[in-house]
Amino acid sequence: MRRIPWLALAVIVVAGHQLHPAAAAAKRPIVLEDLSRLREVSDPQRSPEGAWVAYTVRSSDVEKDKRDTDIWMARWDGSEEIRVTSSPEDESDPRFSPDGKYLAFIASRGDEDEKKKGGQVWLLHRAGGEAVKLTDIQGGVEDLVWSPDSSRLALVVSDFDADDEPEKKEGWKRKTAPPVVLDRYHFKQDRDGYLKGLYSHIALFDLASKSLTMLTSGNFDDSDPAWSPDGKTIAFLSKRAHAEPDRTENEDLFAIEARSGAVPVQLTKTAEGEVGRPDWSPDGTRIAILVDDVDKFYAYDQAKLAVVPAGGGPPTFLTPGLDRAVQNPSWTSDGQALVFSVEDDRAVWIGRVAAAGGAVEALTTGRRVVTEPSLAAGGKDAEMAVLATAPGEPTEVHALENGVLRPLSHQNDKLRDELQLATVADFTSKSKDGTVVHGLLTRPAGAVEGVKLPTVLYIHGGPNGQDDYSFNFDRELFAANGYAVLEVNYRGSAGRGSAFQKAIYADWGNKEVQDLLGAVDEAVRLGVADPDRLGLGGWSYGGILTNYTIASDRRFKAAVSGAGSSLQMSMYGVDQYVVQYEQEIGLPWKSKDLWTRVSYPFFRADKIKTPTLFLCGEKDFNVPLAGSEQMYQALRSLRLDTQLIIYPDQFHGLTVPSYQRDRLQRFLAWWGKYLQPGSPTPPTPPAVTAAPAAPAL
Repeated sequence: MRRIPWLALAVIVVAGHQLHPAAAAAKRPIVLEDLSRLREVSDPQRSPEGAWVAYTVRSSDVEKDKRDTDIWMARWDGSEEIRVTSSPEDESDPRFSPDGKYLAFIASRGDEDEKKKGGQVWLLHRAGGEAVKLTDIQGGVEDLVWSPDSSRLALVVSDFDADDEPEKKEGWKRKTAPPVVLDRYHFKQDRDGYLKGLYSHIALFDLASKSLTMLTSGNFDDSDPAWSPDGKTIAFLSKRAHAEPDRTENEDLFAIEARSGAVPVQLTKTAEGEVGRPDWSPDGTRIAILVDDVDKFYAYDQAKLAVVPAGGGPPTFLTPGLDRAVQNPSWTSDGQALVFSVEDDRAVWIGRVAAAGGAVEALTTGRRVVTEPSLAAGGKDAEMAVLATAPGEPTEVHALENGVLRPLSHQNDKLRDELQLATVADFTSKSKDGTVVHGLLTRPAGAVEGVKLPTVLYIHGGPNGQDDYSFNFDRELFAANGYAVLEVNYRGSAGRGSAFQKAIYADWGNKEVQDLLGAVDEAVRLGVADPDRLGLGGWSYGGILTNYTIASDRRFKAAVSGAGSSLQMSMYGVDQYVVQYEQEIGLPWKSKDLWTRVSYPFFRADKIKTPTLFLCGEKDFNVPLAGSEQMYQALRSLRLDTQLIIYPDQFHGLTVPSYQRDRLQRFLAWWGKYLQPGSPTPPTPPAVTAAPAAPAL
């Protein structure tokens, strides 16, 4: 086959970004249609020699009403940016071979029968040519890692579900789907659906012989494989040490020889769980790992950095004085230090600590979010590829060199240069019990000081997420429509330490609501928020907190509760959080009073006076549709103005572009109906035509 030069694969080439003359013209406010132009950049991977960075870009096709993820690459010197894949199917997990010859990735291509097998590994020779399919595994590939000598891949492969092809199933032989048979304690998960006896395991794929060797098996999920430097051993995470793995969130670190017939060896036996991909030290004597909390507090985990002897033993914590969550640790090439990201108060920064532990050095600072450090093999440890974003800057791949960030990708530059963006300011308030709470206050571009604005309290989910210094389309859109947007990192949020996160343990809807109301009081006191035009809303735990808040305070004129719940007792056995519920709240038949207390919005429904819009995905197993249906029914029974929007075939996060736009348009239309911002009230969206309409009940 004739080889095509690597650069010729580019569909789009961006050479040294320059400001287009049109960008110098008058800027405009952001509009809803811009959501389909915004590109999601992620997963930067620096090539072994350091000359390139591969990454993924997710974009939206408005006509086809679908999203597509492709692989791109940028030169380290910033001179060009190329698109590597352009198929209509998603590609993910771009990984360079250590010898620099290949780029492997995962994609599900081919006819419908092929796609039923799941994603497979594809290989692209960097000298040129078409990508070739490497694997053909029933159940598909979830993850891949190259061996140090580039001859093999460690894969995470999924068991194949015979129910996907019922006409071929022994004893069934017809196309009608067979009944779902369940016997697991944890039996459902968002996006995965009902959990049958199917698991994920570690396998070896040999490139020369094209042969697959299963390394692990059993009724356990194994994940996050990592090769030892000598290529003889693979470390991974699993719950296989537990007699009933479904009843715990505690994963341990294991290792297995990279050969047929090898037996996994347990390296850690901690009460806390290990998380994230292990990373071997260059000399192979230690393994870096993140350690979470005990099962009791797993929902409020704050990962800590540790190292474990390669032969096993208790973890040694490297950052005991750092009361912040650590993510994505990597050894420097000399083995003298580790780099990682740190989730701080509204910011995420890159840190470095000596291999022996001690003080953490901040490699980035400021009002920004910097994540996913990727170092070149044997390269300069002061240089790495990262993702970076700030309130006025959508996420892009950057080079981090001696503390200085330099953009490498320019996926969103044109859109950014067109926009007149809002003013995002730090915000501090005090709750009635004296707790100091941090957040962000966004005002429309050009807002006049001293003029009160209709204000929306936009509540993040988690609960242990946080509102941070990243580019946030929602806040920008709301501000462009005339609102001040108040985002509050209530107790339970990340970024303020472990005690702050655990403050709401078994006490949902109490301290968080105090913090939210205290922030609203402060926004009114500052003369920013118009006390007569207050709204609120959120998704997931943000929707749950919306329900708690309107059941506690009547000042809000409009509310939007997305993917929320109120009768929490009824979520037992209906959503995916049975482990958390039993550990934190207790069994419903033994902890009736506590379950009733955290379900108070439903039992106070007759006290709610705020017109409320409810939205949810039809197939959401995270916070199931029942939670929205129950509150909608209660308020409709009380003749309060309410509406329920259901997005067909959608899970907890909406993935169909028209539904994503529809959701935001309905937020604006509902708030606009009651809060009357200065700009025209957006119309209620028409029925969706590019996909099945979201029914308004």
